[in-house]
Order: sequence, then C-alpha cells, then structure tokens
Amino acid sequence: MSHPGFLGAESYELPPHSSHSDTPILDGEKSDKPVQLSYRQRLRHFTWAWYTLTMSTGGLALLIANQPNRFKGLTEIGLAVYIINLLMFALVCSSMAARFIIHGGLVQSITHDREGLFFPTFWLSVATMICGLEKYFGDNPAQAFSTTLEVLFWMYCVCTFAVAIFQYSYLFSSVTYRLQTMMPSWILPAFPIMLSGTIASVIAERQPARSSIPVVTAGMTFQGLGFCISFMMYSHYIGRLMESGLPNREHRPGMFICVGPPAFTALALIGMARGLPETFNVMGSEDTVADGRMIEILALAAGAFLWALSLWFFCIALIAVLRSPPTAFHLSWWAMVFPNTGFTIATITLGSSFESAAIKGVGSALSICVISMWLFVFVNHVLAVIRQDIMYPGKDEDVSE
Repeated sequence: MSHPGFLGAESYELPPHSSHSDTPILDGEKSDKPVQLSYRQRLRHFTWAWYTLTMSTGGLALLIANQPNRFKGLTEIGLAVYIINLLMFALVCSSMAARFIIHGGLVQSITHDREGLFFPTFWLSVATMICGLEKYFGDNPAQAFSTTLEVLFWMYCVCTFAVAIFQYSYLFSSVTYRLQTMMPSWILPAFPIMLSGTIASVIAERQPARSSIPVVTAGMTFQGLGFCISFMMYSHYIGRLMESGLPNREHRPGMFICVGPPAFTALALIGMARGLPETFNVMGSEDTVADGRMIEILALAAGAFLWALSLWFFCIALIAVLRSPPTAFHLSWWAMVFPNTGFTIATITLGSSFESAAIKGVGSALSICVISMWLFVFVNHVLAVIRQDIMYPGKDEDVSE
C-alpha cells in the first residue's frame, strides 16, 4: 500500500502483504525502527476507532455512579472521570476534524470496509455523556433540565436510527465480507440505536408523566431493534467460530463486544420498568400498582435471562484471550472495557432488584476488575502512540485486512 506525497519531498511505501510489525521503507532502504513521522503526518491515520477511548471512559463514569457499596468522595471521583471524558471527547473530535481538514477523506473513512465499522463508536460516546448528565446533574429541579434531556434523547434516537439504516444499507450493497471472517464489530452499527433504551432507562424516572411514557416506548422499541439485529449477527458469529475457530490472537479482545447487547438490554428493561409513571396502566386496568409490579417482575425475569447470555459470551471471550493474549496494541482492546461495563452495571442492577448483598458484592468486584482493565488499556494506549504502534501507516483501522 502506498501513500504518494504523504511526506512531501520524501515518500515511502509499505511492502506488499506487510504485517503489523513491518516498518516503512524510506528512500528504498529498510530501517531497523519505524521512521519518525510528524504529528501532522500521523494524523492521517487518526481513525474513528479512537472514540472507543471516550465511550469506555464515559462508561467508567457511569459504572462509578452506579456503585452499590459507596464511600465518601466516590461521587466526586465519578464526576471527575465524567469531566475528563468530556475533555477527551473534545480532543478526539478536534483531532478528527483536523485530519479531515488537512488530509480530506471524510466519506472514504465512513465507507471504508474496516474503519467505517467504528463510526458508531462516536454515537456510543454520546450515549454515555447523555446518561452521565442525568447521573451527575439529575438532582437539578429545573424543568429546563428535564426538557433538555428529553430533546437530547429524541435527537439521539433519530441520528442513531439513521446510522443503523444507512450504514447497513451501504454494507449490504457495496461491501463484501466473508462469513468465515465474521467478527463482532459487524454488530457496531446497531449498537448506538440499542443504547436508546439504556438512555431511556436512565432519564425516564425523573421525566414528567407526559414525556416518560413516550420516552420509555421509544426506548423499548429501539432497544428491541438493536438487540434483534445483534442476535441475528450472533448466529453468523457462532457459525464462524464452529467452522473457522477462534480469531487471530490480535483480534480476540474484540470478542468482548458480544457481551454488550444482552447486558445493556437487561439493564435497559429493568430501568425502563422502574421509570414508568405510577399512573401507567395496562389495557385500561384501574389497578396501576399491580400493573407496575407485574411489568417490573417481567423485566427482572427477562433481565436475568439476558444477563446469563452476557455471562456466557464474557467467559468465552475471557478464555480465548487468556489462552493467547494479544501482543500488539490495537484500539479494539477497549472492547475489554465498555461491554464489560454494561455487564457489571447489569449485575449491580439485578443485585439491587433482588436485594442480594452477594450479587452486589460480585458487582463491586467486577467493578474493580473493569477499572483495572481501563487503567491497563489506557497505559498501553498512550505507550502505543509514543512508540508509533498506532497512528502510523499500515497499523490502524484504515487498512483493509
């Protein structure tokens, strides 16, 4: 793969069929270490996958906000993480804008067979920020605050529904993937619309009655859409594993993506059942208390059912990664954080619903693991940038496999 004129006066090219460890050739001679490129040059390879950083950090802030066993100052720590994530998001957005202003290629990046699949991570980051607004600033009694969250919710639904439609339409008509190479990243275009239900579960309880029912209805509808698309993809994924075996060790962290859909669906169902107003009734029933209780029991049963599926995917992915740990950092490592955040919050939510101290304790233990994993991946992310292991020709998601 060549990049003519990328270095201005000097040019380089990657050798054919280069591996992840290959280094560019400069002036016809192979160097023992990567050629030092300027930030402006490396910016060409700043991909949509960088939003996995902000969606994972935003998920971490939500995880801290949902902790069952709290201590003094925990809320402030979570708020700090949330604000840091806002700054990270602004930095990533600025870098993406700079990439397209300097080098162009916005449409090409979205339609790329590999990088384009990570475009939805932008919307997943937005979802965590909307949920964080409610979690950390939801005590605001102003009606304008609730209205703002409602407006953000509907805007998010419209945008992510469009992403699910148009991105899959493009993939079905213009890109060819082999089922033997199926990876969970194929689910990503449906992931943002699925999180509409998660947002609804977070904001519905404080919404006035006139808006909470429409919010929950839309959340339930789109959560179901996203999960059904994911579930259909699971059949191809399981078939691929049975026929072709586990993915390459460098791609195995991406297997944790499958943990997310059932976990976030379980979380959303329980949260939306709780978020319905007390005046809600089923088919004109006058016993609103009994109706609400029935809906909550059904949501808990469905949530436990889906949580078990999420646990199964978690164990399969964990064993696969432990058997052959990846050696080279990829932004897909963040899949070991964000989906597991949803799984952990779902565990905590079930523990609170069943009033089980043991389950909540498991949720707290999982939280420590997720926080530790975030630190581990973040350190490796920073080191990868410094060492030119990412943001470098041939080493990012803008290269087809």
